[in-house]
Amino acid sequence: IDPMFHQHITGRACRNLDPVLTSESYVQQCFAYHARQCEYALVEGVMGLFDGVTIRGGEKQNQRTGEPENWRWSQRNSYFLPSGHLPIPHSSFASTAHIARLLDLPVLLVIDCSRLSASAAAIAHGYRCYDPRIKIVGTILNRVGSDRHLQLLKDSLEPLQLPILGVLRRQDGITIPERHLGLVPTAELPQLNALIDRLAELGDTCFEWEKLLPLLKSETISIHPITPTRRAFTPHHPIRPSPLRVAVARDRAFNFYYQDNLDSLQQLGAELVFWSPLADTGLPEGVQGMYFGGGFPEVFVRQLAENTYALAAVKTAILAGMPTIAECGGLMYLCQQIIDFEGKPWSMVGVLPTTAVMSERLTLGYRRAVALQSSSLVSIGTTVYGHEFHRSYLISNSHQPLFQTYRYDTEELIGYEGWGGNFSSPLLLPNKGRKDSIASPEEGGVVFAKPVILNTAESYGYSFPEKLGGANLNLHASYIHLHWGANPQIPQRFLEHCLGFAVNF
Repeated sequence: IDPMFHQHITGRACRNLDPVLTSESYVQQCFAYHARQCEYALVEGVMGLFDGVTIRGGEKQNQRTGEPENWRWSQRNSYFLPSGHLPIPHSSFASTAHIARLLDLPVLLVIDCSRLSASAAAIAHGYRCYDPRIKIVGTILNRVGSDRHLQLLKDSLEPLQLPILGVLRRQDGITIPERHLGLVPTAELPQLNALIDRLAELGDTCFEWEKLLPLLKSETISIHPITPTRRAFTPHHPIRPSPLRVAVARDRAFNFYYQDNLDSLQQLGAELVFWSPLADTGLPEGVQGMYFGGGFPEVFVRQLAENTYALAAVKTAILAGMPTIAECGGLMYLCQQIIDFEGKPWSMVGVLPTTAVMSERLTLGYRRAVALQSSSLVSIGTTVYGHEFHRSYLISNSHQPLFQTYRYDTEELIGYEGWGGNFSSPLLLPNKGRKDSIASPEEGGVVFAKPVILNTAESYGYSFPEKLGGANLNLHASYIHLHWGANPQIPQRFLEHCLGFAVNF
């Protein structure tokens, strides 16, 4: 969601720099490639500076080159720091600090000072000393309450000789609304431009621009790949000279896309035709594939359900064999129903034999997924790395799992490929041979009375390689978001399926 705000303000697409979903080398070269296209470059951190993911050792295969990529910093960067410094934990992989080091960028530390005075200096000092390889060049003091408060903060920070490059006073009247998955997206904020104007006025007077702008100059960027043999970040070669038309759902209900995924489709020769399942009565003309990203279909479920023309057009196209990608919200749209937070069911496309149910439980995290069957994106046995972020789950009496999923860096199983029970009963596994199992009255099956296997619906996707009505169903639907940047075989495979559909349709 954050990239939507960056793009709205700058007019430029925002890129996700994620070495878990791609690779360290890809992050470096993606940043260098795009930063050189503009005058200034800025990276927004995530969580705290050193908050990343836990590394337990082992190797991950580089999705772009197929080469092993060691995830243990200890083999690439020594943990033995000068005396008096803390050892860097293995949970710093993919943290903001990790990205800063990969890109050799200075760090500007923003401190929430709303309940601090002298403690702000302790925070700044701790961050600067925690890893001396991170170049913290200054601070921004946020939510400063008064002139007296500001003076206390300045007095405490002065001995550190760490420049204060900006001061933002407490602004209770400037807020961006949130809901169950974070900020409300830009398309749903009619007063957004007025809010941005107010922030711009603050920015004119609150920052030391003569010191800040040189830090943002992209002309000074010089990134070198960690391993010289890694392929450079270059556009893909088109798979055909004339465009393939791919319908991309983009409106208030579907708007979560990695920009690099869209770019890779275009570089391979696809013409992206954006349309709205909320407002349009049918698919764009002449399309040979469909892409439904994540979003908030549950918020606009009434409008989606009432647009029966769009529902019928999508279902007809999928049953005819049109290659289709459906991620998270797109997966929900293709279900038989969505049950909203109030428990009310709404009819959807209906090509997946399951229902999506909204829940207060948040599913969030990186995944390592092994394909149990082939789809329009992956072939059977392929391992990919992705991310889940949703508050819904699936209920079904029958399913065909696409992925067997694990926590990305361990052998801890999350999704179990042989489960045929009720998806509304997570952590339960059918097994008629156990004495402590009980019959489920809802489905006539048998489940454990005590859950012992981590088995949640969130890990399941669907593909239908079998024939239905004489057509091959080229569908890939999953809760797992995949970033294709370091794995060009994924979009190429999809467009090859689109070519096959164009020939046969």
